[in-house]
Amino acid sequence: MVASRRRRIGVLFICCMSLFIVGLDNTIVNVALPSISKQLHASVSGLQWIVDAYTLVLASLLMLSGSMADRFGRRRVFQLGLILFTLGSLACSLAPNLTSLVLFRMLQAVGGSMLNPVAMSIIRNTFEDPRERAQAIGIWGAVVGVSMALGPVTGGVLVAAVGWRSIFWVNIPIGIAAIVLTGAFVSESRAPTARRLDPLGELLVIVTLFSLTYGIIEGPRRGWESPLILGLFVVAAVSLGTLVAYERRRREPLIDMRFFKSAPFSGATVIAVASFVCLAGFLFLNTLYLQEVRGLSALRAGLDTMPMAGVTVLMSPISGRLVGRVGARPSLLLGGAGLGIGGLLLTNLSATTSFTRLFVAYVIVGVGFGVVNAPITVAAVSGMPASQAGVASAIASTSRQIGQTLGVAIVGATAVAGLAGGRFVERFPSATHDGWWLMTGCGALVLSLGIVTTTPWALRTAERTAEVTSGGLPSARQRRGPSAGGDVSDAIEGSRRA
Repeated sequence: MVASRRRRIGVLFICCMSLFIVGLDNTIVNVALPSISKQLHASVSGLQWIVDAYTLVLASLLMLSGSMADRFGRRRVFQLGLILFTLGSLACSLAPNLTSLVLFRMLQAVGGSMLNPVAMSIIRNTFEDPRERAQAIGIWGAVVGVSMALGPVTGGVLVAAVGWRSIFWVNIPIGIAAIVLTGAFVSESRAPTARRLDPLGELLVIVTLFSLTYGIIEGPRRGWESPLILGLFVVAAVSLGTLVAYERRRREPLIDMRFFKSAPFSGATVIAVASFVCLAGFLFLNTLYLQEVRGLSALRAGLDTMPMAGVTVLMSPISGRLVGRVGARPSLLLGGAGLGIGGLLLTNLSATTSFTRLFVAYVIVGVGFGVVNAPITVAAVSGMPASQAGVASAIASTSRQIGQTLGVAIVGATAVAGLAGGRFVERFPSATHDGWWLMTGCGALVLSLGIVTTTPWALRTAERTAEVTSGGLPSARQRRGPSAGGDVSDAIEGSRRA
C-alpha cells in the first residue's frame, strides 16, 4: 500500500534528522579542537584521531550496517543506530581524557553507521512513485552539505558560550526525538531476499582502512621509513587486494564488484572521496589557522567560516533540483571548479593573508561543496535493485567517510612535517601549503570525472550494469515501480538532455 502523503513527509523528515546529526558531528568537532587540545593536552596527531576515529569507524561499518538492515529490518537497525549515537554523544560530553574521548567517538560512529545507508533504504521503500522518490533523495542528499557546513558555525557558538563539551549535547534531543518519531512513522521493512552477511569481507575493509589511516597519521612522528609504518602500508595494500579478489568470488558479496562496471557509479565513488578530502582538509587546517595563528576565538572562527556554510546551504537544494532536471554534469563541473579554485587561493597562505582573500576563498569552496553532493547521491544508486539499496547507498556513504578520514590524515601529516624545528604560529601557515595544493588537485579530479562520467558512453555502462545486477531484468530506464530504481532513470535521462 502506498504510504499516505503525511506519513511519507514524516519519514523523509526523520531520515533527514538522522543524516543531519551525523553530518553535523563530522564537522562541528573541528572548531572545538583547539579548546579540546588545551584541556586534554592533545597533540596535532591526537586531534587527528579525535576526528578520524569517528570517520574511520563509519567508513568501516557502513556497508555491514546496510546489509544488516536489509536482513533484520530497517526500522529496527535504524532505531538501534539512533540509540547508540545518542548514548555515544552523551559519553563524549563527559570524557575525562583524550583516550576516552576517542573511544566514545568510535561508539558514536557505530551508531552513525546504522543511520545513513538505512535511511536511504527506508526512503526507497516509502516513496514508491519514481519521481517522488527522486525528489526525496535529492532533498536527503542536500542535507549532507547543509549539516556539514553548519557544523563549524554551530560549534563556534557552543564552544564560546558553554565549552567544547556542549558540541555533543546538541545531538541528544534530536536523537531522542528521532527515536520516538521513527516508532510513529516508519514501517518495518526488509529486503525480499536477505543477503548473507560477509564477516571476512567486513574484516578486510576494517584492516585496510585502519592500517592505511594509522600509517598516514603516525608516519610523521614515527618516521616514514620505520618498520611499523612501512608494515602498515604493506598490510593495507595486501588486505585491499585480498578484498577485491575475495569479493569477486562470493555469490553474495559485501561489495558487489559489478557495481563498478558502471562509469557513473565508479566516478561517483571517486568524486565522493576527492570532494570530502577537500572538505575535511579545509575544515581541519582552517580551524587551527584561524584560532592558533590568527588568534581568533572559537566563536569568531565559526563566524568567519559562515560564508562557506551559508553558500553551501544555499547551493545544496539548488543542486538537487538541477540534477533532477538537467542531469549531473553541470553540478559536477561547478563543484570541481569551486573546490579547486578555492584551494588554489589558499596555496600561499600566510599569517597576514587578508580576510578579504579568505572570504572569497570560503565562498568559492562553499559553492563547490554545496553543489557536489546531490549528483553523488543519485549516481550511487544507478541501476541498483531495491534488494541491494542499503549496500549500494552505503558504498557512496563509505566513500564520503574515506575521503574525510584521508583528508584529515594526509593534511595533518603534511602539516606536522612542515612544523618541524619551529614555533607553531610561525611555521603553520607555510606547513599548510601542501594541503591546499592537494585540495586543488582533488577539485581538478572532480571536474574531469564530471565530464567523463556523464558522456553517452558512461550512461550506457550504467544501463548495462542495471541489467546485470538485476539478474537480467529490464534496465532501470525501462522500469517504473517501487523496486525499479526510477529515481536513477530520471537522472540518467536528465544527463542525456544535458
